[in-house]
Order: sequence, then structure tokens, then C-alpha cells
Amino acid sequence: MRVAFRRATHNDLPAIVGLLTDDALGSAREASSAGAYAAAFDRIDADPNQLLAVADCDGKVVGTLQLTFTPGLSRGGAIRGQIEAVRIASHLRGQGIGQRMIEWAVATCRTRGCAMVQLTTDKTRVDAHRFYDRLGFEQSHLGYKMIL
Repeated sequence: MRVAFRRATHNDLPAIVGLLTDDALGSAREASSAGAYAAAFDRIDADPNQLLAVADCDGKVVGTLQLTFTPGLSRGGAIRGQIEAVRIASHLRGQGIGQRMIEWAVATCRTRGCAMVQLTTDKTRVDAHRFYDRLGFEQSHLGYKMIL
């Protein structure tokens, strides 16, 4: 299967939202209007430290993730790459697309001068934990969130 990774366009938005809702957690929390997603896309697309990407298979979006490049003072002024909202179409999981997409994201972070790549994943996503472990990520921190 030939898959290309690229910056998302506005035309990809319905497919991306579809991927975000394509699992138990996402279907419960993704309830915004199309206008809210369009406004969010515009903010992401306008920010040079954001990259909303898609996995494209023959013109069809089959995966997505968002990269954030965060400059900081710690670690000697290092830039961190943050991977968020990783999704692969449910009918294509287990075929290596996710691994290739994460490898692409890590390479993109290297190109941008990142000293590290980090991500979070929901505690209930046990398969995702095994996936990230296999790719060389380490569980190094305990995360906290506050919904506002």
C-alpha cells in the first residue's frame, strides 16, 4: 500500500474529523460543529509551530496527526516535538501505516531541529502503549490534565 504523508488542507477536514471520531474515546468527545473544526484548522494552519498532517493513500485520507514544535529554555534551549491526535482508519490498523506515520513525524521533528519528541496517550489505550513502546518511546513522566 502506497501512503504519502503531507500537510493537511482544508479539503481534508471532514476526513480528519471522521478519523478523530473513529474509536470509543473519540466518538464520545468529538461533538463540535463543523464551524468549530474549521476555525481550529485555520488557527493551526496559520501557526508556524504547528503541522497538521495526513496519511494519504491514493487521494484518500487514512491517517492524521498533529505536530507542535515548542521552543523552550530547559535542556539547553531545546525545541521539543509534540505528537498529538494520532489516528489511523480503523479498517487499516495493523498494516504498518501508523508506524510509518510516526517515523515520518520523528524525521520531521529532526529536520526542524528538535532535541526530543514526546507524546501522550490515554491510559486506557493499552494497544497504543505497546505500539509506542515498540517504536522506542519510553514512559518517562506522569501526566496531568485539567479540563476547562
